[in-house]
Amino acid sequence: MPVEITWWGHATCTVEDSNVRILTDPLFARRLAHLRRRRGALPAPDSRRADVAVVSHLHADHLHVPSLAGLPRDTRLLVPRGAPGAVPALRRLTHLRVTEMAPGDVLTVGGVAVRAVPARHDGRRLPVGRHRSPALGYVIEGQARTYFAGDTGLFDAMAQEVGPVDVALLPVGGWGPYLGEGHLDAGRAAEALARLGPHSAVPVHYGTYWPIGMDAVRPHEFHAPGDEFARLAAERTPGVSVHRLAHGESVRLEVAR
Repeated sequence: MPVEITWWGHATCTVEDSNVRILTDPLFARRLAHLRRRRGALPAPDSRRADVAVVSHLHADHLHVPSLAGLPRDTRLLVPRGAPGAVPALRRLTHLRVTEMAPGDVLTVGGVAVRAVPARHDGRRLPVGRHRSPALGYVIEGQARTYFAGDTGLFDAMAQEVGPVDVALLPVGGWGPYLGEGHLDAGRAAEALARLGPHSAVPVHYGTYWPIGMDAVRPHEFHAPGDEFARLAAERTPGVSVHRLAHGESVRLEVAR
């Protein structure tokens, strides 16, 4: 059975493996603070259907409480350890089954195991958050091993901590003209691809949200990262198939182990 990846925009994907649906960093909003959705229609309500939703870290474009509130009753929600203390609104989502995760923790649903892995990123709830939670990635293992990186920079132990994977969902940009510490741009994502050595990759976290009034400020940082990642990956890791999806587009990947 193949694994199917659907990219809804930003860091939000559905990974369907072994008849289990995992939703990553759900963000279904036309506007978030000073950001607006510039590309891709808002996904249809069916996009919120999931057996498990995972949240990589506490930043509002990854842990978006209104989007989480729209998930179906009894969806399992995995969040970084300490998130309910840092984001009290999470405690009001009583229709969800919330589990706090730290690197190395594993949750099994059906034939799929979801393992939390480290990320190199600021885990606070910004801009005024003082509570810290670990920033996480997740490895989803069923018929395939799919790595969702969340937000992360490169780190020395990335390959060892993540382990062998078949598919990598890698951030290649952001939501503004400049990327700070703890992020991957197209070049660093291509380096991560070389370290991880998956069969396939899908670039995410680009080309969706942009600050209001800044459409003309470094627009290549909005439009170009997906194509730039695909170009650099072809140079550095020609054996990896890169699937640059449009918003709402899916790809089915056959995995041979």
